[in-house]
This record gives sequence, structure tokens and C-alpha cells, in this order.
Amino acid sequence: MRSARPAPPAALLLPIDRGRDLPLYRQVYHGLRAAILGGGLAAGTPLPSSRALADELGVSRNTVVLAFDQLVAEGYLEGAPRSGTRVAPALPRRADTARHGPAAGSPGISARGRAIVAVPMPALARGGTVPRPFRVGVPALEEFPRALWARLTSRRWRRAPVLAYGDVSGYRPLREAIAAYVGAARGARCTPDQIIVVNGSQQGVDLAARILLDPGDTVWMEEPGYGGARIALLAGGAQPVPVPVDGDGLVVEAGRVLAGGARMAYVSPSHQFPLGVTMSAARRLELLRWAAGAGAWVLEDDYDSEFRYDARPLASLQGMDERGRVIYVGTFSKTLFPALRLGYLIVPDALVDAFRAARAAADRHSPVVDQAVLADFLTEGHFARHVRRMRRLYGERQDALVVAVRERLAGRLEAPARPAGMHLVGWLAPGEDDTAMAARAAEAGVETPPLSRYSVHRPSRGGLLLGWAGYTPQAIREGVDCLARALR
Repeated sequence: MRSARPAPPAALLLPIDRGRDLPLYRQVYHGLRAAILGGGLAAGTPLPSSRALADELGVSRNTVVLAFDQLVAEGYLEGAPRSGTRVAPALPRRADTARHGPAAGSPGISARGRAIVAVPMPALARGGTVPRPFRVGVPALEEFPRALWARLTSRRWRRAPVLAYGDVSGYRPLREAIAAYVGAARGARCTPDQIIVVNGSQQGVDLAARILLDPGDTVWMEEPGYGGARIALLAGGAQPVPVPVDGDGLVVEAGRVLAGGARMAYVSPSHQFPLGVTMSAARRLELLRWAAGAGAWVLEDDYDSEFRYDARPLASLQGMDERGRVIYVGTFSKTLFPALRLGYLIVPDALVDAFRAARAAADRHSPVVDQAVLADFLTEGHFARHVRRMRRLYGERQDALVVAVRERLAGRLEAPARPAGMHLVGWLAPGEDDTAMAARAAEAGVETPPLSRYSVHRPSRGGLLLGWAGYTPQAIREGVDCLARALR
């Protein structure tokens, strides 16, 4: 006989104060979290639906959904289709313990761990939530050829796939296909033996940090720059040094002044994240000269360079490297779909054995069947056709976003079109707080990460990142309408 489940509470007395500066969804979040940690909501207790709770509190349903999403991501709540949302049966360690030191008998985390935790986690890293405009890094998932991918997968399984351990460097036919692709499309110079298949670009950056850096080594980091790379570098014990970015990319001379003896420079030269600028040829050569003279490494993150709308994709920095100082990081998360979790490194010949050893120590290799299906997708021409189709589609969606912002947000947000990528920076008026604006946008139902999230030092002008690739023109226009209401 099943034990009786606790009934949903008839009412939740959560403190909501519209006069506070704290966004409403954070007030709901803090109220629910306090009730859970204080024992008012026991493990397994079902909660009212987001709509019912919103009506009870007199807030929008999106406000409650945002609070629920955050609590699910942190492990306080769990949800399942048709089962509603309930308090998790096993709760995470209290957050105040993490801030103020370990409780008696509980282990503390290292200084390196505290530095990692301090880096803001984007919504994309939490996962588990449906992307809403204008989340960054989301491709057009509805346009992916799922039926074709399913046929390729089924064919691979019918051919008695490799079920034993695979090659540490990756499935050989996939590495051959990647080498042919990057040589033709990105101007890279490599053999299949120089390619290491990894679980996405994040693991690629992590492996590079572990192999090439010792604890305490300094690394040039683009400012503003990609938080995921910062986390991986911190995990390797490195000390990221923020180096400013201008219209030509990372300012090499500033890096020399700030940390001339740095061991590595992390850059995204083809389409800098998050500003979207392209590193000029002169700046690329200057960076390579510095690396060769300093005996340093350059980690080139080429995360979405396939999507250029004014010309062919630019040649990679790796293809210009004559001294073997560049490690190239590529990924299929943006071009295909994020859940695939397959990326690759191109490493100099002298480093191949070291990276193979690091890959084996991490998790041996990526799933072989997925690698084989991707190899077929590349070699049979499906990948090239898909990228061409997405390039046209994304160009149209960027146009829709730029027009909608111009029509609905003139004078409040400037979002000039960019020749590449999957997002724009919407620039706020000087003096506007982008973090506060992003919180207001979240309450209105849209995700617009603030530019300051990606900066160590507060930027001179605030901005909101607007991803457009994963949203239809209609969804983009509706998202801009929500943003316009939030920014009034």
C-alpha cells in the first residue's frame, strides 16, 4: 500500500514587497527557499502550480516560473511532466554554510573551488529549462534534421557498432572528416593525428589548462569575455588577467603591460564573445609574435565562426601560426545542437601525446556511436548543407531583431547588426545599470544577460545580450515587446 502523499499547502505566505529593489522573482525564490530550509515545506511536499501561486501572490506567472526554475537548478525543488513541482527529497547543503564556512563535520572547499563558484553561472549552464528569448547560444533546434540524424543513428546500430573502448583521440574517421572540414572552411593546417575529440569546447579549454598551465600561472583573458573559459582556467589553478578588447580584438600591448610574462592568452578572434568584434590581421600577427617571443600559448576558441553573413568565414588564427603556439578549440554545439556534447582540439604535434594522456585521465573518450554518426553527417555532405541553410535563416532572424528593436526600443536600446554570430549586444543609455535592466526583463518574461556578467571590471557602458538564432521572427517580435515594457 502506498504511503499517503502530503497535500499541497492551501496557501504559501511569502513576503512580497513591491517597494524593494530586489526583483519580485528573487523575493519569491528567497521566500520558498527559506520555507524549505526552515522546515515549513517538508521534503516531497507538492507546491501549487505556477499559475495558482502567481494568482495567490498577485504577481505574473513568469515571476513564479523564474523562481521555480532557479530552485530546481539548485536542487531545492524537482519537477516532472504531469506531476507538478515538489520539494526535493534530498536537499542541497545550506547556502549560508557555503558562504560562511563549513558546518561541524562537513568538508570545506578549496580556495580554487571558491574562485570557481564566484563566477556567475549562465542559464545555459544550469540546463533543464526551456530557452526563452533572448537566451544566448541557442541554435534553431526546431530546424535540425532530426529524422535524418535518426536514420544515420539507426544505420550505425544495424552495422554492429563498436561497443568496446574507443580511441582516446577520438573515432578515426571523425578526426579525418574534421581535419578535411577545418582545412577547407577555416584555413587550419593539421592532420587527423593532431585532432583530439572532446565533450564540447568546455572540456577542450579544461584540458588545455591542465596540460599547459601550472597553479599560479597568469593567463590573458578577454575583457569582457566568456565566463566558461574563466571557470575552466580557474579550475586549472591559473590566474586570469582581464585584458581589454577594442574594435580590433584583444589589445596585445595592454596584455604586455598587465602581465607580460603570462603563460597563455585565451581569445575568440573570429567572433569575440560577447562583443562580436573580429580580431584584425595586424593584431593577430602581433599576438602570435608575443606568444613566440614569450614562449606562451594561444588558446583560440572558434565557437560559431561558421555563421558569417557578409562574406565567407574568416581563416583561423591556427592557420597563421608558424611556431606551433596555438591550440584551436572547435565545437558542434552551436552548429548542430548543444546536447550532442562533441567538440575537438587541434594541438601542435609536440603536444599530441600529452593531450591524449589528459583525455584518457578525464573520461577516456566520447561515446563512439555518436562520433560515428557525426562522421557520417560530415562526410555525406549533410553538415555543409545544414550550415548553409542556418546561415540564411540566422541572417533573416537577425534582421527581424534589428528592425523590431529599432521600431519598439528607439532611444532606449541600440542594437546594431553584426556581420557574424548568433547574438547582438543591445547598448543601454550611458549610466544605465544593465544588471537591474536584465532583472526587470526577466520579470517581463525574456532572458537578456547583462554585459557586466562577462566582465571583471564594470564596463563603461551597460548592455544586454540578445540571442536571436533559436527564435522565430514572431517570437523575436514578442520578446522585443516584453523587453520594451520592462525598459519603460
